[in-house]
Amino acid sequence: MTTATISAADVNKLRQQTGSGMMDCKKALTEANGDFEAAIDILRKKGQKIAANRQDREAKEGYVFGKVTADGKEGFVIAVCCETDFVAVNADFLKYGESILDLAVSNKAKSADELKAMKLGDRTVAETLVDQMGRIGEKIDLVDFAYVNAEKVIIYNHPGNKLTSVVAFDTTNQVVADAGRDIAMQVAAMAPVAIDKDDVDSTLLEREVEIAKEQIRAEGKPENMIEKIAAGKINKFYSEYTLLNQQFIKDEKKTVRQYLESVDKNAHITAMKRVKIG
Repeated sequence: MTTATISAADVNKLRQQTGSGMMDCKKALTEANGDFEAAIDILRKKGQKIAANRQDREAKEGYVFGKVTADGKEGFVIAVCCETDFVAVNADFLKYGESILDLAVSNKAKSADELKAMKLGDRTVAETLVDQMGRIGEKIDLVDFAYVNAEKVIIYNHPGNKLTSVVAFDTTNQVVADAGRDIAMQVAAMAPVAIDKDDVDSTLLEREVEIAKEQIRAEGKPENMIEKIAAGKINKFYSEYTLLNQQFIKDEKKTVRQYLESVDKNAHITAMKRVKIG
């Protein structure tokens, strides 16, 4: 069998197509006897091998991407992770993440699994994540996804691109939309667990109640006072961890609820998301 001659131009062409390193491309072309499609498959298989070896690695770096549709009614946020900050700030990595977000927006993805199954070019997003691992040599994954649909959706991308918050309103009132950015900043800064008291997850609330009671007992308070004191602690929990009951970061004399009512007393927050890496 005649061995194909692998030129520098061939290697560079494969590198441009796949983003893999020069030596990896040369080895793949040599192994494939100059067949580009076979060489691409070889590189992809290498990526799959790297992916398998990287599953136990922590990926605490990355980039959070958020975008609202042109009509302002749908918001999409994705978090693509990697292992090192060096990769997280790489222009190609950022461009890759933005291409996934654009795909989510244009195809109205509703979940991470749905997005991973969509085609990005001629490959699914899930397959391109494996390809990226092969090229970069780090664990790369789509670790979080948020979708919000409402009359008005506001997204706030925090500087540093590791935190994005989304707030949805039941009105198209432009004044509310303008105020929405401040409320989205509140979500980013204060990390509320729910919009209001009634929205707190029951399991979380039960856990907070039990913790409060144990703390009170440890302080030696009489048993007949425990329920009353615990109720006070839970009210403090609500004021610290539910959005509408938090102090507004731009005016601590008001709660977020009072601020929103001062803008439009008929406006309501219908959804809230916070996506963070690290």
